Amino acid sequence: MLDKKPGQLIEFMPEPEAEALAETLIAFANADGGTIYLGVEPGGKVRGDVFPEEVEGVLGSAQRMCRPPVRTEWEQIETPSGTVIALTVYRSIDLHSLKDGRVFVRAGAENRLLSGDEIRRLASTKPTSAYEEEPIWGATREDFDETIIEEYLKKREEREGRRPPGTVEEILTDIGALTREGQPTVAGLLLFGKHPQSLLPQSGLVFVRFMGNEPRGPKGMVGYGRREEITGPLCRVIERAWEVVWEEMKREAVVKGLVREDRTEYPPFAVREALVNAVAHRDYRLRGRRIEVRMFDNRLEVTSPGGLPGYITLDNIVDEHFSRNPRIVSGLFYWGFIEELGLGIDRMIEEMVNAGHPPPEFKATPYSFTVTLYNVQEHPALMAWERDMNERQLAAINYIRQHGRITNREYRQLCPHVSAETLRLDLADLVKKGVLIKVGDKRGTYYILK
Repeated sequence: MLDKKPGQLIEFMPEPEAEALAETLIAFANADGGTIYLGVEPGGKVRGDVFPEEVEGVLGSAQRMCRPPVRTEWEQIETPSGTVIALTVYRSIDLHSLKDGRVFVRAGAENRLLSGDEIRRLASTKPTSAYEEEPIWGATREDFDETIIEEYLKKREEREGRRPPGTVEEILTDIGALTREGQPTVAGLLLFGKHPQSLLPQSGLVFVRFMGNEPRGPKGMVGYGRREEITGPLCRVIERAWEVVWEEMKREAVVKGLVREDRTEYPPFAVREALVNAVAHRDYRLRGRRIEVRMFDNRLEVTSPGGLPGYITLDNIVDEHFSRNPRIVSGLFYWGFIEELGLGIDRMIEEMVNAGHPPPEFKATPYSFTVTLYNVQEHPALMAWERDMNERQLAAINYIRQHGRITNREYRQLCPHVSAETLRLDLADLVKKGVLIKVGDKRGTYYILK
């Protein structure tokens, strides 16, 4: 536990303090939930001076600051260095705020204050955010695949260093795969079902390989050369989708020195991240449409049914994280398909740019979200941007393509005879045009391609 660090699902607090605790309770409840470890320094060192009686009093004060109160459970953990209190916060279908009206969400290792528009977007999604927890009429415990369950438990043990406590039935209930009455939920059937598509037909995936750059062939004929319908529990859907894309990807041999390397048409991480995100974050309420993976000669498109969840927009998608299906996301995280929550989009962009490709293109509608990966060095949007850039800005873009990011200091080194104020305005102009995204603050600021 203490080898971990604060993040999307974890916070360390050296000593309980009511206002800071209330803020974190609200942030976790409005996002994916999480665990607060009281009596632990940010670096993971146990202080050993936290007492249950003290925690009860502070937690009561914190809950009185929350509107409405946040559902929590806590347990006392004894370590060689002293006592730690683990406070579990659950994802809530309610919108929680402090008594003064401020609303926070968990964003990485920080509690972020939402703006008015973001609060309205988040509130509008709350009544439908618990679909994955609904029981499925007609499903029974026998619809679960015991092999898949055991595989999940083994993967989780490898990731956490220990098997979850309790019987299999208790674990399935605890993670939301079964209701307290033993009824399979939407999340449970999707994660562990023998054939989830028999009751949730929308949960499959369709792969189509088109011949050329358009979905139609000559004279309006069908233009695809391969079509695959992929079904099964979500872990198998991801694995099979990756296998099919891998089979269709072009590969070339590159010799560096005396070493021969195989270079793929698309960076493997970027492809896997697009597939996993589509499966994890799609809106499973939407019937009649499955995830679509469309491969063309010049691009790969992954379309997931359902618009962007919660307060996420195309402008903040790199920096923010919000799960429509937190139980499904948690299951895939423990399975190993998700490395660290909230960092996948950022790394997807870096992998594409570092491989010499344009950054991924994101398109959102009220009922779908599409990620497009280009296998070419340029595409029309980039060329349009470059026509409006000066030579310094073009040099900055080329630097980012090679290194993944650029800082103000690195830009000054690229253009040593230009004033710092002019270079600052150059970068601000690229951010305003939507070419770059500014990440961080003050000395930690850097820029990446949007």
